[in-house]
Amino acid sequence: MLVSACLRGVPCRFDGRHRASPAVEEAVEGRGVVSFCPEVAGGLPTPRRPAELVGGDGHAVLDGTARVVEDTGRDVTAEFVDGARRALEAARHRGCTEALLMPRSPSCGRGVVYDGSSAGELVAGDGVTAR
Repeated sequence: MLVSACLRGVPCRFDGRHRASPAVEEAVEGRGVVSFCPEVAGGLPTPRRPAELVGGDGHAVLDGTARVVEDTGRDVTAEFVDGARRALEAARHRGCTEALLMPRSPSCGRGVVYDGSSAGELVAGDGVTAR
């Protein structure tokens, strides 16, 4: 199972923190786990500026019609795409058939992500890695 590293206690979120919880540990107990942070794997530092999907979700980013942009306006699309590619390679290499990913993240979010306005609003969609 591929698991967002921040959910396993690795302080790799944009704010330098993690999101480990007993519920996550219970969900992965007894399973082969590959902890992975696509944003760090894509070359972004920890901590880093918050980023959101602009112009669509992770599918649109991979199609080249949307971008991932920091709250400063800096485009970090290439880093997010590279990190997603590396996550997929790691999952395939280790035989992962499931993933447990950080909700709402522009990388790992599944089903809902932030809308790109940096106002905390959510919209339907997937992050780049989740896609």
